[in-house]
Amino acid sequence: MVPFRSRILTLFLITPSVFAGVQEQWWNITYVQNVNPDGLFNRRAIGVNGTWPPPPLDVHTNDSLIVHVTNSLDQASTLHHHGMFFNSTSWMDGAQGVTECGIPPGGTFDYVIPVNTSDQWGTYWVHGHASGQYVDGLRSPFLLHPPQEPHVYDDEFTVVLGDWYHQEHAVLLQRFGSIANPGGAEPVPDSGLIYFAQNASYLPPKAGSSPSPTTSAVGFNENATIPFVPGKTYRLRVINTSAFSAFFFWIDGHDMRIIEVDGTDVEESPIDLLSVTVAQRYSVLVTARNDTSANWAIHANMDIEMFDTIPPALQPNVTSSVTYNQGAPLTDLGFVDAYHDVDDLSLVPLIKIAQPVATKTIDLEVIFDTMDDGTNRAMFNQVTYNSPLVPAIFSELSLGPNATVENAYGPLSFVVNHMDVVDIVVKNGDAGKHPFHLHGHKPMIVGRSSDYTSTDPALNPPIVEGQANPIRRDTVQIPSMHSATLRVVADNPGVWFFHCHIEWHLEVGLAMQFIEAPLEAQQRNTVPQKMYDNCQALNHPFSGNAAGFASTTNLEGLPLGPFPQKLGWFPKGIGAMAGCVLTAVVGMASVIWYAFGGSISEEEIEREVREAIAKKEKRGKFFGLLPRRA
Repeated sequence: MVPFRSRILTLFLITPSVFAGVQEQWWNITYVQNVNPDGLFNRRAIGVNGTWPPPPLDVHTNDSLIVHVTNSLDQASTLHHHGMFFNSTSWMDGAQGVTECGIPPGGTFDYVIPVNTSDQWGTYWVHGHASGQYVDGLRSPFLLHPPQEPHVYDDEFTVVLGDWYHQEHAVLLQRFGSIANPGGAEPVPDSGLIYFAQNASYLPPKAGSSPSPTTSAVGFNENATIPFVPGKTYRLRVINTSAFSAFFFWIDGHDMRIIEVDGTDVEESPIDLLSVTVAQRYSVLVTARNDTSANWAIHANMDIEMFDTIPPALQPNVTSSVTYNQGAPLTDLGFVDAYHDVDDLSLVPLIKIAQPVATKTIDLEVIFDTMDDGTNRAMFNQVTYNSPLVPAIFSELSLGPNATVENAYGPLSFVVNHMDVVDIVVKNGDAGKHPFHLHGHKPMIVGRSSDYTSTDPALNPPIVEGQANPIRRDTVQIPSMHSATLRVVADNPGVWFFHCHIEWHLEVGLAMQFIEAPLEAQQRNTVPQKMYDNCQALNHPFSGNAAGFASTTNLEGLPLGPFPQKLGWFPKGIGAMAGCVLTAVVGMASVIWYAFGGSISEEEIEREVREAIAKKEKRGKFFGLLPRRA
C-alpha cells in the first residue's frame, strides 16, 4: 500500500512525486473565476488546484498512477481516464451512475490507474464524467510513455483542441433539453481553442502577446506557437477535448504521417489533414523545413456542418503557428480545397492481432426524435438511456447468481459472458455525425457501411471474416446513415459504458451499458470502502438491482422515458405536436415582438408553450380531432 501523504501539505502541488514505481498526483477540483482563453469573455470554469487548464499528465508505463482527488465543487464530481482498460476494476473508470456514484462535495477519492499492468501506451486524456463538467473545463492530456517508442523522432509536442462555451454547461443543457427546443438543436460553441503542452507543462504564450491574467501562463490560438528547429522530426499528439465540435487540422508548408490512433501504434501513413472528432487522438510525424525565413500557420477548423446555425460572432477557423524565427513573417496559405475524413480502416497496427470469430451480435440503431413529453431525445433502438438508481457495477457485484439476469439492470443494459466475442453494429439513423466511445476496451473496426439500409453490397458490404489485423481504436466516428461494426472480446469483467461522446447527446440518452462477465467480476478484486461511503454521503443506494431491490423484476422507482410518440392522433403524441406547433407560433411572435423593440426570455417562451399544451390536454382535443375524455 502506498503511504498516504498529508493532503494539507501537498494539495497545491502539481509536479508529481515518483517513488517505488508509483506516480502520484493531488488534484483539488475547484472552480476558477475569470477564465478567458479565447480573449472574448470571462467565465467561471472547472479547474484543478485553483488553476485552469488542469495540468497535463505524463506517465511512464513501468509506473502506476494514483490521482488523489478532493472535490471542492458544489456538486458530485468524477474523473475518467479516457481509453484506459482498468482491468477488472471498472469502479475506477469514473463514469457517474455506471461505475460510481461520484465524489460528494467536500469528499475525496483516490483513483488508481494501473498503467504498469494495462499493456497500454500512447495518447489519452482525462476528463470529468459527471454533470457535463468537462464542458466547463475539467479536461487535460494524459500521455503514456513506453521504454522504447516504435517510431523514431527528435522531440514531441501535444496539441490540445477543444470547443469553448461562454455559458456554463448547466445553463446550456437546460435550454437544449427544453420543450422550447423540440428539434434538438445543440448549443453551438462560442469559440475553438488550440494550445500546446510538452513534458507535463503547457507552452507559454508568444512573446509580446497580452493574454487574460487568469490563463496568462498558457498560450491559446494566435498567442500559441510551437518552436521547430530545421531538419528535426517532431511527434505531434493531437487530442480533441471538445464537447461537440470535430476539427480539421493541418500545418501549412509541412507534411504529416499518422503513426498512432487512440493509443494504437500504426504504420506510417501520409495525410494532408486530420479529421479529429470528439475524444479521438492521433499522433503524426512532421519533419521541419530546412530554412528559417518564415514561420507557418497551424490550422484547426471546426466542422461547422455539425452545427444547426452559425452564430455571427463565431470564428470557427482557429489559427496558431510553428515558429522557426521570431523575427520572420507568418505564412498563412488559407483554406484547403476540400475537407475529408481519415480512412481509419486503411491504417495498419504495428502489433498484429487477428480478427476473432464473433459469437454474439448487438444491433444499435441511433434515432433522435421529439418524444411524448415534447422534448427531443436520443435513442438506441427507440429507447432513451436513463442512469439507474444503483450504478450497474454495484448491481453486478451484489446480486450474486442473479447478476446474469439482464432485466435487473434496466433498459439498454446488455449482459455478455466472459470471453464472448461481440459485434456491436451501430447504425446511425440520425442526420448528424456521431463519435462513439466504449469504456474499458479498444474495439476492432471490422466493417463500415455508407448506407446501412441499402441492399447494394457496394454501399452496405458484408463483414469480411478472417481479417489479419484490423484497426483498433476506442472512439469511432459514424456519419449519417452509415454504420460501423465494432468487434470486442469480453475479456475485462465489470461494467463498461458505451455512448456518443458529444456531451449533449449523452445527456439526452444516447448511451448503453455492457454488463460483462458478472460471475467472474464477483471473484476479482474488491471495491474500496471509500466508494461506498461516497454513495452513502450522496444518499444513493449501492446494492441490489438498478432500482435498489434484491430482485430481478421489481424495478419500481427506476427512471424511465420519455417515450417515442405513437403513430396516429393519440393524446400524448398530439400534446407533443401541439408543443411543436405552438413553439413555432410563439417563435414567430417572438420575432415580431423583437422587431418592434420588445423582449421575451426563453423561460417565458417555454412557460407559454407548456400552459398552452395544458389547456389543450384539459379540453381533451387538438383542432377537434380527439373527443373529450369521459
